[in-house]
Amino acid sequence: MTAALPRSLTTRAVRLKHHWVDRLAHVLIALIAILLVAFLASPLLAILLQALEGREGEFVWFDNFIAYAKTPALLDSLWNSVWVSCVVTLIVLPLSFTFAYALTRSCMPFKSLFRGITLIPLLAPSLLSAISLIYWFGNQGVLKGWMQGIGIDQIYGAPGIVLAECIAVFPHTLMILITALSLSDARLYEAADAMGTRAGRKFLTITLPGAKYGLISAALVTFTLVMTDFGIPKVIGGNFNVLATDVFKLVIGQQDFPKGAVVAILLLAPAVLTFGVDHYVSRRQTAMLTARAVPYAPKASPAYDRLMTLYCGVIAALVLAMLGMAVFASLASLWPYNLKPSLRHYELGLLDAEVGVAFFNSIKMAAGTALFGTFLVFTGAYLLEKTKGMDNVRGLVRLLAVLPMAVPGLVLGLGYIFFFNAPNNPLGGLYHTLTLLTICTIVHFYTTGHLTAVTALKALDSEFEAVSASLKVPFFKTFWRVTLPVCAPALIDMARYFFINAMTTISAVVFLYSPETKVASIAILNLDEAGEMGAAAAMAVLIALSSTVATLLFMLLAWWVNRRTQAWRTTTR
Repeated sequence: MTAALPRSLTTRAVRLKHHWVDRLAHVLIALIAILLVAFLASPLLAILLQALEGREGEFVWFDNFIAYAKTPALLDSLWNSVWVSCVVTLIVLPLSFTFAYALTRSCMPFKSLFRGITLIPLLAPSLLSAISLIYWFGNQGVLKGWMQGIGIDQIYGAPGIVLAECIAVFPHTLMILITALSLSDARLYEAADAMGTRAGRKFLTITLPGAKYGLISAALVTFTLVMTDFGIPKVIGGNFNVLATDVFKLVIGQQDFPKGAVVAILLLAPAVLTFGVDHYVSRRQTAMLTARAVPYAPKASPAYDRLMTLYCGVIAALVLAMLGMAVFASLASLWPYNLKPSLRHYELGLLDAEVGVAFFNSIKMAAGTALFGTFLVFTGAYLLEKTKGMDNVRGLVRLLAVLPMAVPGLVLGLGYIFFFNAPNNPLGGLYHTLTLLTICTIVHFYTTGHLTAVTALKALDSEFEAVSASLKVPFFKTFWRVTLPVCAPALIDMARYFFINAMTTISAVVFLYSPETKVASIAILNLDEAGEMGAAAAMAVLIALSSTVATLLFMLLAWWVNRRTQAWRTTTR
């Protein structure tokens, strides 16, 4: 009897301890759900409620939508946004597909160099391309005469928006298409060659059908990015109004919050439609590579390889021309009269215009986004994938985790105004703080980080958690000792993604800053409005340089972490 008593007490203690660990996981999942509801779902709901209210807060149902439909100027902006987005999509899609085809289906040299150059626009705010185009084709531009010679009167307006957006969204489209074209089975081409099929027919019957889902996704992403971009139309749009600039004018300029909410919902509609179509397409997509598939290896063809090298060289030269002009203009003493190199614009931006404080704020916001965003997203993904229980809350968290992919930054920022600036909101103290800017940026880019973390976690066998549970090891110890080291490369990729996007984002924070919490990307807009185009170019170059340095540091960190934690991936014989 005396020996049995301690054994039963021990068993009960173990069960209680294990039960407490499960409850801890449930509490953490509930906490993440609360955070996503507070900082994502509630601001979006606030937009909907604002669109159904009048200026005095009275409930007016759909009167604001009807008033919008009766306003010709606003309808013109809607049409402008749609047709510009369509034109950019029709231009970028074939250009990026040909570039991706050259990288994956030719033996041309310098593939890594060309691909690296095309990724440069990701390291700078989107408006860098707009600033460069103004120096190339603006009123005092280098090639203004040539532009007018081909029938374009000025770069401001639709022509400038289209060209700048093409440069800004090209790398996004390219990455999707490279992935699509990389998933090819060489056996299909070998069978076609054995049957004497011509190159054109192979392209139409094998290559295009295999890449059609990638093309659809790339087209949808391009359309949505252009439709919701704010920086480029603001800098080079002139009097050509689009939905993104209308939101800013209605909310900041006219304080017409109900009508601004209506425009925000219109901006949200194509993004939600894009997300829905992309989800439907991905479900219908069948596996391109089976267990017996043979990776496709292109064959050398001197004439074809030279042609592809020439094409990629032209595209890379255009990207470098945009960046080079921004750098050159930022160093010119007085454009276009005195082109002697000087640091005048950098001094004006960092010192006289007090953009140095904004630049430091950007670094702090980017670091906070990378650190806390990576921790929150990865922890949430781990709890969803590797723990059990609370299925209803899990479903809510999964839904909210992918929702930011369908929410443009401008819409999210506007929702933050309505929600956090509302009277009696206990979270209202966060408004205009750098903390809220950081939270908004994390939420804005939450989905990509979440999908990255889920992909890395699904690669881990669930036996790790099963063995840990059988040994009564708490899940957080398994998380710290096993999951984190194994998933370290994915964590670094997530942190780099958060940092770069936090440095370059404009739309997500344009409504939320104060003079004390202004960030560098917003300061560029202010310098452009003040006519200090040289200083604006200098600040854009500084952001691109900071993003490049950060990328190199993350690559160095990844190399060190791989050596310390990924030795198990290599085998010695």
